[in-house]
Amino acid sequence: MSETPRDTYTGAVTVGGPTDLRATSSLLIRKAAVGPMDNNAYLLTCRVSGAQLLIDAADDAARLQRLVREGSPTSRLDTIVTTHSHHDHVQALAAMVRATGARTAAGAEDAPAMPVQVDRELTHGDVIRVGVHDLEVIHLRGHTPGSIALLWRGGTDGDHLFTGDSLFPGGVGATHGDRRRFDLLLGDVQTRIFDRLPDATWVYPGHGDDTTLGVERPHLQEWRERGW
Repeated sequence: MSETPRDTYTGAVTVGGPTDLRATSSLLIRKAAVGPMDNNAYLLTCRVSGAQLLIDAADDAARLQRLVREGSPTSRLDTIVTTHSHHDHVQALAAMVRATGARTAAGAEDAPAMPVQVDRELTHGDVIRVGVHDLEVIHLRGHTPGSIALLWRGGTDGDHLFTGDSLFPGGVGATHGDRRRFDLLLGDVQTRIFDRLPDATWVYPGHGDDTTLGVERPHLQEWRERGW
């Protein structure tokens, strides 16, 4: 892609509002909010190959198709990854598959609950490619059995982590008062994310504003003590 987009990214988006764009040297990250539950959808565009990957076809297929066209005038979409099977994250999945022919991927434990056939069932440590870039699959058990995060280690462009509903500013995802599920989720979030990634890692959650691991790290014990 010859054009160099201006990077003015803040991570603050609203339903009905414009896309926010993060322009790294080799990957474009677009964030849009959709649906009545203010879900975030992320479009990753490889600046080398033009390949595109959508994270969470949550709602409003028409808006998501416009998002895809922002990255590719030909509406190319190679892959849709769903972070987990909750209803608000899959509302537009079938429509987007029909419209684009994209292949689908999701955590293996959540795949049977998806509204479409999942082409690739993901497990912890798997790698998904978007053009020349590797996205590492991190299984985060607890919010749902098959919840996943995707990690792009961008070198000089930093580490970028898409967490679905497993990690937000201020805490981990909902476990509905189930202490076993909470302990499982917080344990995975600590050992698989905080214990191995630096503070500067940027976190893109399934709803709301972004954060960094450095902002959240001091509060891990507080989350453990409160139990949510």
